[in-house]
Amino acid sequence: MPLEDFQYDLGGVVIGAGTSVQVIETTGLGRPPVRESDVDQPSMDGQFAGPDYWAGRQIQFDAAIKIPGDPAACHDMVATLQAVTDAAAARLVGGQGLALRIKRPGRPVKQLTVRARKLDPEYGKVIHGYVPLDIELLAHDPTFYADEPSTTELPLGWLTGGGFAAPVTAPIYVQDGTVAADRPGWVTNQGTADAWPIMRITGPCANVTITHVVSGRSLTLPTLSLAAGRWVEIDTRPGYRTVTWDNGGNASTYLSPASRIDLFSLPPGQSEMRWTAFDGTNSARLRVTWRDAYIAL
Repeated sequence: MPLEDFQYDLGGVVIGAGTSVQVIETTGLGRPPVRESDVDQPSMDGQFAGPDYWAGRQIQFDAAIKIPGDPAACHDMVATLQAVTDAAAARLVGGQGLALRIKRPGRPVKQLTVRARKLDPEYGKVIHGYVPLDIELLAHDPTFYADEPSTTELPLGWLTGGGFAAPVTAPIYVQDGTVAADRPGWVTNQGTADAWPIMRITGPCANVTITHVVSGRSLTLPTLSLAAGRWVEIDTRPGYRTVTWDNGGNASTYLSPASRIDLFSLPPGQSEMRWTAFDGTNSARLRVTWRDAYIAL
C-alpha cells in the first residue's frame, strides 16, 4: 500500500495526512534509548564505561480523530484501531507484532515491528466529531527496515571466483571474476545498519554449511538431510532466531553448537555468501531474504 508524506500505516490502518486521524506530533523516531552497563570504579572516582546497547524504541503519537458532525464515525475509528492493535496473532504470540510503516518527505517508506502499549481516546468533544487520541507503541527492535524485502537465490555448483574459459587447452588457467556484483552469491544491504537474513534451504541436499565470507561466520547443519522439495528455514532476525521445517516443526537441533544465529548479520554494503552441501542432482537451492536496515529515518 503506497503512503503519502506524513502518513503512517499501523497494521493496515493508515493515519496522518489526508486521513480522518490527524497526527499532531510524533516522538520516539530519533535515537533509541540506551541500555547502559556502566559500573562504579571501586575506591575511585568515576565509573567504568561498559557496552551501551539500544533499548526498545518507544513511539508516541499525539493525534486526533476529526470527522465533523459524525460521532459514530469517530467511535468506529477508535474501534478499528483497537481491533488492529489487539489482534491475537500479534499480541499473544512471542516475537510477533504489527508493522508500522512511516513515510517522511524525501525519504522512502521504512518500517518497524511494534506492539501497542497505549490507545487512549478522550470523548469529551465526540459529539462534535472530534476525539483527541494518545497512542503509544513499542518497537522491541529499534532498527528501521526497508518497506520491501530483497531476495536472492543461490544454486549449488556456481563458482563465485570464476571458471574455465573455453576452449580448454593446456596449460589450463582459472580466470577470476572482475565485477563482484556480476557473480552469484553476492547480497547488498543498502542501509546503514546490520540486516538480518532469512535463509531457506531447499533439497535435495545434505550436510549444509552457509558462510558469510567477509566475517567468516558460518551456520552448519552437519546431520541435516533434505529430500527433494523439502526445506528448512533459518531466521536470524532479532526476536525470532529460529530454525524450522516446512511443516512448522523445530529443526534447531540440526544446527551445530558453534553456529551463532545471533551473530549472522549482513553489514551495510556488499557481502559474499557461499554455501556447500552434498547434492548429486545440482538442484538444491539457498534463498536469502533480507530487508535493508537503517539507524535513522
